[in-house]
Amino acid sequence: MSEWRSTKAKRVLSALLRLGWIIKRQTGSHRVLSRSDWPDVVFAFHDKEEIGPRMLARLAKVTGLRPEDL
Repeated sequence: MSEWRSTKAKRVLSALLRLGWIIKRQTGSHRVLSRSDWPDVVFAFHDKEEIGPRMLARLAKVTGLRPEDL
């Protein structure tokens, strides 16, 4: 079983912002997040959208997000 649980995109975005990511630019629901020493990441989810465990694990690889950050 995955250590990740489904959660709302708004909660994930809040956790990323707390970790030091900033919204570099936004077009519609596509947000480009930036953090020093990390490559930019496109966060393309609507706030009320549910993000599943597999996608959370993929986001974690490129952002450094951990389950306890949520």
